[in-house]
Amino acid sequence: MLLAACLFSGCGSGVTKSAKTFPSGEKATAGALIYSVVDVHIVPRLGDDPTTARTPKDRFFLIKISASNSSANEVSIPSLTLIDDHGKVFSEVADGTNVPDWLGVLRKIEPGQTGDGVVIFDAPSQHYRLRLTDETDEDIGIDIPLTFVNESAEPATPPFDPGAQPIQIPRNKE
Repeated sequence: MLLAACLFSGCGSGVTKSAKTFPSGEKATAGALIYSVVDVHIVPRLGDDPTTARTPKDRFFLIKISASNSSANEVSIPSLTLIDDHGKVFSEVADGTNVPDWLGVLRKIEPGQTGDGVVIFDAPSQHYRLRLTDETDEDIGIDIPLTFVNESAEPATPPFDPGAQPIQIPRNKE
């Protein structure tokens, strides 16, 4: 009977974290912070100038987030991580050079305030989960689906104008 009681009460087993994943664009609460993924861009380099542009090992994921402090105290946004479908973890890139609206490394939010900005990851193009919590027992994340709509061949590609006149290229008559 002692063995059965131990099995039913969880003796001998480690505490398992329950993962909770929210769809991209929806609000996800992790502790005092309420997060939302606003936009995702996947780029092959950061910067337009070939002499100063940064190239990643794989691809730069630029994830614009919004975080609101729902507590009565100042809180810090912890480092975020990307986790692929096989459990491989990618940490934030700590250098925001050539990234507009970079959120930074030290991120504090006053009570009742909202902060937003871009976090950067160097990872292969694939499906991910943005993990919002750090060493806590909670495992809360936001789904980051792989869409090629947001992957740019060139970071500064002009938008398509359907009303623009086509360019006429004269034929070389030889």
